[in-house]
Amino acid sequence: MPLRRSAPARRRVPLAAGSLVSFVTVLALPLTLPGTATATPEAGRTPAHPEQDWMGSTIATHEGIERAGGSEPRNAWSRKSVAGVDVSSHNGNVSWKKLRRMGVRFAYVKATEGTSYTNPYFTQQYRGSYHAGMIHGAYHFALPDHSGGATQARFFARHGGGWSADGRTLPGALDMEYNPYGATCYGKSHSGMVSWIADFVRAYREETGRDAVIYTSTNWWKRCTGNSGRFGRTNPLWIPRYGSSVGTLPGGWRFHSIWQHTSSGRTVGDHNRFNGPYSRLKVLANGEDDD
Repeated sequence: MPLRRSAPARRRVPLAAGSLVSFVTVLALPLTLPGTATATPEAGRTPAHPEQDWMGSTIATHEGIERAGGSEPRNAWSRKSVAGVDVSSHNGNVSWKKLRRMGVRFAYVKATEGTSYTNPYFTQQYRGSYHAGMIHGAYHFALPDHSGGATQARFFARHGGGWSADGRTLPGALDMEYNPYGATCYGKSHSGMVSWIADFVRAYREETGRDAVIYTSTNWWKRCTGNSGRFGRTNPLWIPRYGSSVGTLPGGWRFHSIWQHTSSGRTVGDHNRFNGPYSRLKVLANGEDDD
């Protein structure tokens, strides 16, 4: 499991479950919710169907599901992993207490898309997961052809994607996947896409003091970034693969932090596994080592 540090002068290294890293300097900023800042729609660039764009909504279509995988395994998980889910507006009001009884311990909630959309169910989903006793986080569905990475990062951070040093808030996640509106790579070259992502993660860190988690598939990453290794030492990896294993990781990452292993789980479709015990999930939330 990669885990990152916020002090810019320190060398950053990924963290596998149980490994040690140096102290993180973090900024305890209050969490904002949709409606606490005014959205400014992009002229002619408002997403056409943001309610249909959720984390992994394009993955199965483009990459498929293994015949032997893609469902919730039974009795297959090590104790050194933690169950989680991710949700968006298409899930509506979520039964968080039911999910917690099922063993779910963390949740990521879609907050924003582009620079004009905020999830209308965000409050119920984000606060509901927290009040059910889960560690929670927010994610942003990226549209790199709509506006710059820094612009979208600031919109995300100010509309639900902020970070709070309360021990139960995960750093925000950047959802990089197939374009649901057109060209797979949003009309960008490999270098152009890498620059866009770099601008996003840099601005997000300036806003929150944390390095964003990057959600992406190996196939998309190879196709749209040329399998760039630029972010593997700084940003935790969340990988979707609906099969029996995580498979090959994208360039630059030696470990994954989260695996989205199915889009057809119980209660809500998208189920995940954190690559480490609960104590390490808390470290990711805290932004510091727990020695």
